[in-house]
Amino acid sequence: MKQDKTILPPWTEESPKPDSFRSLFKWGNLSGFKHPNKGMVALLKEVFQLDEADLTHPRNSGFEKFDIEIPSKIPAEHQRAFEEIVGSENIQTDTYSRTQVSYGHGMIDALRLRNHIVENIPDLVISPRSDEDIECILVYCDQNRIPINIFGAGSTVTRGTEAKNGGISLNLSKHMNKVLAFCETNQTITVQPGMTGPQLEEILNHAPQTLNARMRYTCGHFPQSFMHSSVGGWVVTRGAGQNSTYYGKIEDLVLQQTYITPRGKLTTPGYARCATGPDFNQIMIGSEGCFGVLTAVTLKLHRYNPENITRFSYLFHNWEDAQAAVREIMQSEFGFPSVLRLSDPEESDVAMRMYHIHGSPADSVLKAMNYLPMLRCLLIGSCDGQHSFTRLVNRKIRQIAARYHAFPLTPFQVTQRWEKTRFTDPYMREDLMDFGILIDTLECAVTWDQLSEVHQKVRSFVKSRPQTICMTHLSHSYPQGTNLYFIFIAHMTDINEYLKLQYGVLQAIQESGAAMSHHHGIGKQTGPWLEGQIGKANMDVLRTLKKHFDPNNIMNPGGTLGLDLDQEQKEKRWGMR
Repeated sequence: MKQDKTILPPWTEESPKPDSFRSLFKWGNLSGFKHPNKGMVALLKEVFQLDEADLTHPRNSGFEKFDIEIPSKIPAEHQRAFEEIVGSENIQTDTYSRTQVSYGHGMIDALRLRNHIVENIPDLVISPRSDEDIECILVYCDQNRIPINIFGAGSTVTRGTEAKNGGISLNLSKHMNKVLAFCETNQTITVQPGMTGPQLEEILNHAPQTLNARMRYTCGHFPQSFMHSSVGGWVVTRGAGQNSTYYGKIEDLVLQQTYITPRGKLTTPGYARCATGPDFNQIMIGSEGCFGVLTAVTLKLHRYNPENITRFSYLFHNWEDAQAAVREIMQSEFGFPSVLRLSDPEESDVAMRMYHIHGSPADSVLKAMNYLPMLRCLLIGSCDGQHSFTRLVNRKIRQIAARYHAFPLTPFQVTQRWEKTRFTDPYMREDLMDFGILIDTLECAVTWDQLSEVHQKVRSFVKSRPQTICMTHLSHSYPQGTNLYFIFIAHMTDINEYLKLQYGVLQAIQESGAAMSHHHGIGKQTGPWLEGQIGKANMDVLRTLKKHFDPNNIMNPGGTLGLDLDQEQKEKRWGMR
């Protein structure tokens, strides 16, 4: 194998100070890093025609001190009232803290902070200690028409926590992060919304020690943001974990919820199934803070058997065969794998480069077998459950892959390599942005018969922009359909240029007939497109629910879920300059 002489850029290994701009937009832990490898750098240099000089000096890196001061507009008497409810130690007024709860981890958030643009922040950050605190706050805010925004862990990529109308932000992560109940008989746990994924799984995986249980458990919900997202965030955005093909999306895992609304407290029925009218759990899941504040959620649990996990990976000759094989896996009724992730030709080609297969002797062998670059497709996955079940599912998948003449990569542990880094890949975003390279994602839900058309239309739009990478994968599949997750990489730093690309992708998704989101949620980012997708009749139901729960429109106002859109947002130019 020829020696790789690619020179890596000077990636930063410096942890940003807690009061810097970079600390606000950096993904994950301030001391956490994962850098693009030589395969990725070589690809970017080739696609964007970069030379060593382009990758020598980072710019707009954000290490400078956060020095913006935006005075709070909330009257002193309101602040005193909130202090009486929660105590002054649970109220923050400084601009940094107010920005921290309003800006998420979307690309528009990072671009604005790198350019020192701070806008749409709340006037106060309040950390309630209990349901009673929240009830008092909502009554007071409703009486005084003070907008309420809600913050969990801050991993939103849809501008879901942005305080466009000011007001207050409720930070649920500080105090509202405890276990409220555990029932091993029903195999359920009830927690507060501020609990993070790692906190929940640590408790469940060690349930004999932490909960005095007989067995170990898992929730089975592992989004890419798992390390830095909250249970409440999963529920109110209708999220999905990477193992959802077996465990289900969050709406399949929720048994019961409690919300505090301007109309009072609402607790949904807690039965596995019932026939008592519309499902209130499904009405409230995905409401994104527009109806009330989620304060408790009961989740279904699964037995934790990590020793039984079986893994697989295959390489298909082409996209058509790969799609057909995945659909057959989901429709054959032998059981579902836990992870089932299919990359399209461009994403597979990037993976080959990142795994250093591109240009290697192994690549030559694959090409000789007609597994060709920009045609071949990579499938990885795993099976969870009892040992006999995982062996059955794995064997059936192997048989289907063989019928489509897929090359088995399982012995090369490709899935294990993906698992090792699946929660740390977002760290690469800051590295790339330091050198003017943007990487972002948008995703949608499709039926099987829509898949090819949606994939082609969205890719065509992205590729209409010269020198733009567009990778796509299916990562959440069902017998009736799947999702399409688009990752685009572009050499740009201008906010308007980025938003033009983002809006174009959203428009292409809508025009192709796909659902506007599969699991990221809607927020304020995608709100202008929601009614166009679900139709006026369904949107009228959302407006009616909003009017019932929140007649004075204090809950997460400013365009979330396409509600109360102003003219600028209706014209789909939200945030453009």
